[in-house]
Amino acid sequence: MRVLVSGGAGYIGSHTVVALVEAGHDVVVVDDFSNAKPTVIGRLEALTGRHIPVHAFDLTDVDKTAHLFDIEEIDAVIHFAGYKAVGESVQKPLDYYENNLGSTFSLVRAMQRHDVDKLVFSSSATVYGTDQAGATEDRPTFATNPYGWTKVMQEQILRDVAVADPSMRIALLRYFNPVGAHVSGTIGEDPSDIPNNLMPYIAQVAVGRREKLQVFGDDYDTPDGTGVRDYIHVVDLAAGHVAALEKLGATAEPVNTWNLGSGRGTSVLELLHAFEKAVGRELPHEVVGRRAGDVATSYADPSKANEELGWRTHKSVEEMCADTWRWQSQNPDGYPD
Repeated sequence: MRVLVSGGAGYIGSHTVVALVEAGHDVVVVDDFSNAKPTVIGRLEALTGRHIPVHAFDLTDVDKTAHLFDIEEIDAVIHFAGYKAVGESVQKPLDYYENNLGSTFSLVRAMQRHDVDKLVFSSSATVYGTDQAGATEDRPTFATNPYGWTKVMQEQILRDVAVADPSMRIALLRYFNPVGAHVSGTIGEDPSDIPNNLMPYIAQVAVGRREKLQVFGDDYDTPDGTGVRDYIHVVDLAAGHVAALEKLGATAEPVNTWNLGSGRGTSVLELLHAFEKAVGRELPHEVVGRRAGDVATSYADPSKANEELGWRTHKSVEEMCADTWRWQSQNPDGYPD
């Protein structure tokens, strides 16, 4: 298939571009580069040995989105584009609703006009609200912040689209905590500001960009008192997107929802100590108060994706840390401008 990857220069998007090409698909990228660097594209072309057409604009621009579908042959879409910082969404809720919902409206309208009927949507475990332990896909959805609500709303919008147009085939992929990097160390996670997530923060401490890691709370009801999360290697996650895309051509269900995760929880301190082993030294950290909105335990039940997609995670926490450190140590300041 010829697949349009929105947000294809971003962290998960870029690794999915590599996975798609490796699986024999052609790729077109659209990205406004608000949270990604154009230099990633050259690295993707070097990794894949392919020229990757790139369209640089904001998908909320209805006319430009329509024109993209006019000039490119597209068979399917994987939709990553959107704002994603939970804290920022609380401060700027209108920006999040406008951008995340608007880009989906624009994209799906263009798809319908051009009879593109396959869409893989990047959702999130945040749609399980505070009930994230052992979450299964039939659990009611809820959110605790505007970013999460945009995911809940987009899922509902896409279900309604599929009711109105039964030819559509849509995958809603809910995943937990993507980490790691391509084994080459040439592409990885490059937060534009202070990292919101644990692994890139630890990596920046290790490379000297941050003084120390703050551990938000050690009094949770978990084995060591720190928060437990389901970490998934971004390469495994990218493979899950390819598996979901290929499944859409063979399913009678208009909408399918799959959790992508390991099904195992790793605590903050366990991840820190695993990263210390990858680096070969202890890393400075301090325990501070809990962070508002954090839950004690969050992990997926991925059995539905295991059974229906024939997909499962393969990479260990140790590999996640080693690959992240390879990326960060080779690119201490992230991608060049």
